[in-house]
Amino acid sequence: MPKTPLQIGLLAASDSWYAQDLARAAAAFSNLSVTPVDFRRLQASLSAQPGFWYGDQLDAQQLQALLVRTMPLGSLEQVIYRMNWLAEYQQQGAVVLNAPRSLEIAIDKYLTLSRLAARRILVPETYLCETWEDALAAYEALGGDVVVKPLFGGEGRGILRVESPDLAERVFKTLSRTDSVLFLQKFVPHDGYDIRVLVIGGKTWGMTRHNEHDWRTNVQRGAASRPHTPTPQQLEIALAAVDRLQLDMAGVDLLPGRDGNLYLLEVNGVPGWKALARTCEIDIAAEVLSHVRAVVESRRSA
Repeated sequence: MPKTPLQIGLLAASDSWYAQDLARAAAAFSNLSVTPVDFRRLQASLSAQPGFWYGDQLDAQQLQALLVRTMPLGSLEQVIYRMNWLAEYQQQGAVVLNAPRSLEIAIDKYLTLSRLAARRILVPETYLCETWEDALAAYEALGGDVVVKPLFGGEGRGILRVESPDLAERVFKTLSRTDSVLFLQKFVPHDGYDIRVLVIGGKTWGMTRHNEHDWRTNVQRGAASRPHTPTPQQLEIALAAVDRLQLDMAGVDLLPGRDGNLYLLEVNGVPGWKALARTCEIDIAAEVLSHVRAVVESRRSA
């Protein structure tokens, strides 16, 4: 018996690599299609016929699932509306992956690391504040060698290593003038590589990222990637993090320190897979679609 047709909405730029990769993978499935949805076209009605719409009054409730691949920049009002739209849409019984509340936590580095540290998962020593004076005091307390990160964002954007008091004062004053939250982590000496564990519905894949010329190990900054089979300890940490944040799919970044400890750096709730798919020779887009289909069919049979 053929499977019930499955229409998956994809919150992503239609011309993005990930939208194209998912469309390619969808062509190999029977009775499955991927429909681009623009965050800017999300609409809701609270009239006599309440509903959720996208685009030119297309009914979002005709979709069997909504896969979140991006969250474009916007005003605070726009971002809150988008997340509330997703939450209300899910509340009406829709399948949204990852779940809106889990995405909100994963997007916020402070909230993510706070939740994981409470689970006794080792994270770098971290300090957050809003004034440059408090940040300078934290810089000294953290040993005078810190990594400064934006509270939101990924792929290594906006990350600085600060190793001198003069640079620290300049950086912290600049950030405070832009009304930023100052997010400082004690620099963890390492051997030039970290580990990415990709988790999709409990299945895992791994790669290491090596950079001989930069302490940052992001592939976008020139790091070389190699296939990696996660150790039992690495899997335990990655799966515990995903479970704690209630994510269906995530990229978990782990850093082996020279002190012998394994640190969790970040959990990405909208994980990229371009480098990992190439490195491990795995069709990750097909794995994502298979998982979405499994979630929908499980919901249908419940």
